[in-house]
Amino acid sequence: MQKNLVIVESPAKAKTIEKFLGKDYKVMSSYGHIRDLKKHDMSINTSTLEPEYEIPEEKEKLVKELQTTAKKAEKIWLASDEDREGEAISWHLCEVLGLDEEKTSRIVFHEITEPAILKAIETPRHLDMNLVNAQQARRVLDRLVGFKLSPVLWRKVKPSLSAGRVQSVALRLIVDREREIQNFKSVPFYSVSGVFGVVNADGSQTEVKAQLNKRFKTHDEVLAFLEKCKDASFIVEEVTKKPTKRTPAPPFTTSTLQQEAARKLGLTVSQTMMVAQHLYENGLITYMRTDSVNLSALCTEASQQIVTSLYGDNYSRPRQYHTSSKGAQEAHEAIRPTYMDRTEITGTPQEKRLYELIWKRTAASQMADAELEKTTISIAMSGTSELFVAQGEVITFDGFIKVYRESFDDDDNQDEEMAKLLPPLKQGEELQRREIQAVERFSQGPSRYNEASFIKKMEELGIGRPSTYAPTISTIQQRKYVHKGDRTGTERNYTIDTLKGLQIKTTERTEVTGSDKGKLLPTDIGIVVNDFLMEHFKEIMDYNFTAKVELDFDKIASGEEQWKDMVKQFYDGFEPIVEKTINARDEHKAGERQLGTDPKSGRPVFVKIGRFGPVVQIGSADDAEKPLFAQIPSDKSIETITLEETLELFKLPRTVGEFEGSPVVIGNGRFGPYILHDKKYTSLPKNTDPMAITLDESIALIREKREQDQKRHLKVFTEDLDLEVINGRYGPYIAYKGKNYRLPKALHQKAAELTYQECMDIVNTSIPTKKK
Repeated sequence: MQKNLVIVESPAKAKTIEKFLGKDYKVMSSYGHIRDLKKHDMSINTSTLEPEYEIPEEKEKLVKELQTTAKKAEKIWLASDEDREGEAISWHLCEVLGLDEEKTSRIVFHEITEPAILKAIETPRHLDMNLVNAQQARRVLDRLVGFKLSPVLWRKVKPSLSAGRVQSVALRLIVDREREIQNFKSVPFYSVSGVFGVVNADGSQTEVKAQLNKRFKTHDEVLAFLEKCKDASFIVEEVTKKPTKRTPAPPFTTSTLQQEAARKLGLTVSQTMMVAQHLYENGLITYMRTDSVNLSALCTEASQQIVTSLYGDNYSRPRQYHTSSKGAQEAHEAIRPTYMDRTEITGTPQEKRLYELIWKRTAASQMADAELEKTTISIAMSGTSELFVAQGEVITFDGFIKVYRESFDDDDNQDEEMAKLLPPLKQGEELQRREIQAVERFSQGPSRYNEASFIKKMEELGIGRPSTYAPTISTIQQRKYVHKGDRTGTERNYTIDTLKGLQIKTTERTEVTGSDKGKLLPTDIGIVVNDFLMEHFKEIMDYNFTAKVELDFDKIASGEEQWKDMVKQFYDGFEPIVEKTINARDEHKAGERQLGTDPKSGRPVFVKIGRFGPVVQIGSADDAEKPLFAQIPSDKSIETITLEETLELFKLPRTVGEFEGSPVVIGNGRFGPYILHDKKYTSLPKNTDPMAITLDESIALIREKREQDQKRHLKVFTEDLDLEVINGRYGPYIAYKGKNYRLPKALHQKAAELTYQECMDIVNTSIPTKKK
């Protein structure tokens, strides 16, 4: 008989724990939840608020295996993660497996190391039903919102849409920011800087660049000021030197890790959490879902030793941090390496880079402050009260900066700011004016969110918790409400006025404004869904309500509130609004907007969300003549498109001529503009104007597409037309009756020479690959 059975969620975690336990222990994985809420119909009994569970088919065999092993074991240890979901998984195991309470214990640990595992076994506890109930409340409430709101969207907006308690509020954040940007009116101003010559004691010359402490609103003010500068003298009025310090950032929480990994490593939130999960399960870092910045005494002592040995005593300064966020679980630890003396690991490049980032952040948090000397030079100008100000910083002791420097979304020049060195100047010293330059600038509006800044905003508002940030961002993109995309921006002219000697020269230059790369942008469907929910379900979309719900979950977890009372109070107010909204008769579908009248037919022109996305419609269903439809291009928005722009869309399809006896037609479809010739489609290259492309240009693209197709289709067989050898993105493969079969690498070079029998042998002996 097996004495001890340890059950964890994942196989990787089981494998790591198994290394630290003796032969008396058997470690098994439950592969996460072994039962789930029903996927069909309504999975919550709305009269009792009890969830209705079922065991997924793929886990029935696993359940039987766990039951058999559990019956034979003398002692069972439930070792799922220490968060609420982990507690719920342990409870599910007890319920489904029918575990004996007398011989079952719950153990938790923040890191998968031998001392942590053995200590957990020495100090077991019972299941914490408050944590289970908090997770239960979250799952039930989220499903009530999702299962009730989604059918409303299907009927009122578009089929196959979805809504959710957190995802809908996250969508609102992005839509609100986009509208702030659209409504922002940029105001021009003029920034003035000067370059002044300094004669050193040895006769050599250097320069100092300073900024005027005043901005001008008009070009006339700038020219008047430059005229004053022609005959003015410039004298150093004051030189101040002030020592200052910079303190290291605290160790990583889930949120700050996701933000820094995005900025420094270019990882998406989902990638960061996936890599961190691997590091945790392999015993390399502590638990990666936490909102605490605490470090254990063991870690601070180990950090002190490693910092001292690597950099010296003067670099070490042990310290403890405390979080200011509400609901943070201070008993947990921040994300840190399990062993601080392990500065490098083996693994994938992403695992190595993320581990290095975590190690550096942890080590830096236990290091001395950086010491700097900040110098400010004020330069007075005769005939005016304005001052030119030059500032510089010099690092006198690098401290934690030797290891790590925090990144910020709005600071692209952080390395430069710490490297400015000003020449030695004395009060009363006269400077030579070399150049005064006034540059026209424009006030900056709010910037779009990237994943890092979006998580920071969610955390500030109390929306979600560490475990929900990554899935929320993934969900709103999967639903096609938000996409990570680029905006090209628009060109804008600005002026530069330069005074050299006694001449003022004005030049005009061009810059691109409003361009963004990799930012979170709302789609037309996302905007329409947001507006509909804001109109009918204001409470669900309220930031404060979402944050309050999270605090209610925290109260349930601490035993201060009953989960059914909390959910029932919400549901009693929510259900009537759902019924009222879904049964309301609306004149127009959500998002539908009339732009004007078509001058040719006199019929109304609408924009709306159609079956395949945003469309333009001329006419209505009540007209004798059928309405005309055109897909709105991806670079246009349903909110901002004009009547003139929509009418241009109906100039397609257009025939540009004939080729090989068949017409060549230019059209626009779901996936952008195309050429249709002989029942075959060719996509137009990006930035090609479908209204301007000629017949010759179209023929060239058709021929290019044919060449690509010939290179792709290596061989077909008269014996069976369903069999084909194709050159794919990752090399040649066999396609047969809708399924793909990999070719062995040894056959890649002679793929085009394979015989029918050789191909069929591969088909009959291989497993077809799944299409992504």
